[in-house]
Amino acid sequence: MTNASTKTLPMKREETPVKRLLKFLASISVAFLLGWWAFRDTNWQEQWQSLRSANYWWLIPYFAILLTIHVFRTLRWGNLLSGLERVRFRQLNEATGIGFMMLLLLPFWLGAFARPFLIAQRSSIRKSAAMTSVVLERIVDGISIAVLLRMLLFLVVDDTEAVRFARWGANVMFAVFIGALLFLLFVSWQQQRAVALVRAILGRLSLKLALGLGRAVDTFVGSVRHIPRGWQLVSFLFFTAAIWGINGVAMYILGRAFDCSGATGACVPLNLTLVQTYVVLCVLMVGLMIPGAPGMVGTFQAGVKLGLSLFLPGAVLNGTGVAYANAMWLCATGQQVLLGVILLGLGSISFREVAGDLRMEGEAATPPRVLDTRRTARIAGDLAQL
Repeated sequence: MTNASTKTLPMKREETPVKRLLKFLASISVAFLLGWWAFRDTNWQEQWQSLRSANYWWLIPYFAILLTIHVFRTLRWGNLLSGLERVRFRQLNEATGIGFMMLLLLPFWLGAFARPFLIAQRSSIRKSAAMTSVVLERIVDGISIAVLLRMLLFLVVDDTEAVRFARWGANVMFAVFIGALLFLLFVSWQQQRAVALVRAILGRLSLKLALGLGRAVDTFVGSVRHIPRGWQLVSFLFFTAAIWGINGVAMYILGRAFDCSGATGACVPLNLTLVQTYVVLCVLMVGLMIPGAPGMVGTFQAGVKLGLSLFLPGAVLNGTGVAYANAMWLCATGQQVLLGVILLGLGSISFREVAGDLRMEGEAATPPRVLDTRRTARIAGDLAQL
């Protein structure tokens, strides 16, 4: 028997092929635009010469560091989830490796749902709680990168257009993520008021959106209360610093492959200091905030080139610099995809299966079919109080 306070709304959950096609075309458009900017002035002859004369022995320590970063990411996530459940390393490793591969290959950050979905299958942790941990990771990483970039740019004496753009990007990134952190602290302190505020503000735009996001905030706050304390939190912060610390070292090591030390013919060397490499890393991370095409193609190269443009003349940037950006993208993408494929095989699951489950998960995240009129009345009351 149906409660009188509820009524069914004819909402369609399934995403049509036209919408999927439009999303795909939008992601390709972003990749094309950023790829055009990254490659528009490329000296293709010098790029190929740099790739041919590179010392690829440096890839051995580079890949070793990438694998270490994966282990640190896995352990860091385990620390963050420890307040909910102590998940075994094998399950964490599978979810992390496959999840980051999906994040890389699926357009517009759709793969961000992969890790919560996969860990929920391998533990008793709910998907919403696992998604909260992913959001917290993103906030901490965003603040860390923004602060590091802003500090490093004080060491850059030039005041070119690229430097000013990098400073602006760092400020925007810091504002976005510190705002997210402050909102998180507010909703943790005043949960009911925060939910009412979200419903009241969004209720002016869409009642269904207000209901959905209000419920999401309510669930999010409940998960935040399980954030680990003490040594688990210290370990999370330690691994965060370690991940970004050795990331910069990895990029510096890859740059050594293009210093022309083993070249037999004409070669334009890439000379970057460790500090300059960290600036390039931070600018790249700011650029990757832009949702892009599968593989982050175009977005990745544009971010690296923008960072390199702060220090390199055009003659080096458009030849050896582009070769360095392409080599880094290919190595990082190949390593992550290979690791994800191996873990898919060990887990006896297919890419299509995970991608299909993620698509259905995204469709299920739309507002529910049953609309509770009592909640509608509460939203109306919230609106009346503003």
